[in-house]
Parts: sequence; C-alpha cells; structure tokens
Amino acid sequence: MKVKTRGFGKDKKIIKKKKKDALGPVRKRFCRFCADKLGSIDYKDIKRLEVFITEKGKINASRFSGNCAKHQRRIRELINKARFLSLLPYTR
Repeated sequence: MKVKTRGFGKDKKIIKKKKKDALGPVRKRFCRFCADKLGSIDYKDIKRLEVFITEKGKINASRFSGNCAKHQRRIRELINKARFLSLLPYTR
C-alpha cells in the first residue's frame, strides 16, 4: 500500500491508496446477434428487448450487454419504438 502525504507541518494528512480487488479472469463479451446470425430483430419481440433494459428502465450500454455498435444502435431504436407504442414501459 503506497502512502502519500499532503500539507505542511502539523496539518499533514496521510492519504492511502487502496489496492484494486482482483476480479479474476475477464470473459470476452460477444454480440449475441452476430454470433447467432439473426437476420432481423423486431420491436414486437418484447422478451428479447427486455434483456437490454435495467430495472430502472434504462437501456444497457454495449460494454455491459456485449453488443456490437451496429446492433446496439438497432436495439436502441427498437426499444424506443416499443416504448412509444406502449409495448415496453419507460420506467419500472
């Protein structure tokens, strides 16, 4: 653990840096749509779209869902379309 000091004289403060926790091996993310070679994604397929929405109703980022940029944009469009048509809630 590294220790740094800050300040002068009596007002010295010791700042300790925390060690990063070992999270173990990182699993490579992959785009589900590219891997399965699905031709089209539909806004009416609610169960598939709900996987990409958090409990609060936010759309998951591609770094969490593992989608490529192309499919992440398509999912965003479809979720917004399904929300507009009241197939998906805006918030939960």
